[in-house]
Amino acid sequence: MLPKEPVILLSYINTQLRDNFSSLDELCRTLDADKKDICDRLLSIGYTYDREKNTFK
Repeated sequence: MLPKEPVILLSYINTQLRDNFSSLDELCRTLDADKKDICDRLLSIGYTYDREKNTFK
């Protein structure tokens, strides 16, 4: 289960992307997570996914 708090979610997702997944799509498939939900929650604190760098910034 993914963290609910957006700041903690940001830290968790970026760590997973850095250490375990080559893309957000791969992370979502593997963890059975909703990509739109993750993007919306992180956008609420001003972060968007940078595909080239494979991170939210």
